[in-house]
Amino acid sequence: MTLRFSKMHGIGNDFAMVDARASGFALDAEEIRAMADRHGGVGFDQLISIEAPRDPSCRFYYGIWNADGTPSGQCGNGVRCVAAWLHRAGELPLGETVRLESPSGPVAVRLLAADRVTVDMGEPAFAPAQIPFDAAAPSERYTLDTDGHTLEIGAVSMGNPHAVVAVDDLGAPELYRLGPALTAHPRFKQGVNAGFVRIVDRAHLRLRVHERGSGWTRACGTGACAAMAVLRQRGEVDDSVQVDLPGGRLQIDWQGPGHTLWMTGPAAFAFEGEWLGGAH
Repeated sequence: MTLRFSKMHGIGNDFAMVDARASGFALDAEEIRAMADRHGGVGFDQLISIEAPRDPSCRFYYGIWNADGTPSGQCGNGVRCVAAWLHRAGELPLGETVRLESPSGPVAVRLLAADRVTVDMGEPAFAPAQIPFDAAAPSERYTLDTDGHTLEIGAVSMGNPHAVVAVDDLGAPELYRLGPALTAHPRFKQGVNAGFVRIVDRAHLRLRVHERGSGWTRACGTGACAAMAVLRQRGEVDDSVQVDLPGGRLQIDWQGPGHTLWMTGPAAFAFEGEWLGGAH
């Protein structure tokens, strides 16, 4: 098997981008895991396929697979890379706003520059059934017991499920255990992305995310959106926030319920290559 790909990243969250516009996408989970391996494969957090749209109102469809081969509903850093990839392929002019189709539905993207993209990520969904999360009613705060700790979380979907925990110290050793434990908490039936956020001030957050299917990542776009949305819902941050992750900074803008949330940040090409292997 020979598969051409582009290696890209959005503030360190890295992807193998596969052009499947004409042929469709056919890798299975085992092949994706082999390709994702950082020693014997290409190495990436997610694989993204760029395909013909299913929805005629959208320009293209993109599929998302985590490093363990499981599908994902959305990827904020990934969609910026999709937009930059399409621009380099001559499919997306600068300044034009277009609709792309994700596994979770349409999103609007606009290139501010060849390497900087703003994305309409839709309105955050707090209803437990939409996340999905096992809770009797929506709340700004839930209590979960995990790994011997009682955590206060916010829960939200940004096209994929997120649990957000406000902390004072992002370097606390227990977070290395709590991230994986929270990701696998049984009240999240499909797993959850676990975000640990420190409020610097009302316009500035610092964030680390343990992603379901990929583990700790240098950046998580939907995680940044989720952290801002949870804290904005509580009235703890303003409607425009800078979010610093280990890999870099994103800007998140959300005016609150009834409005969509916008994420702005960079997208970068690393290299082009051919995957010659198969499943290990």
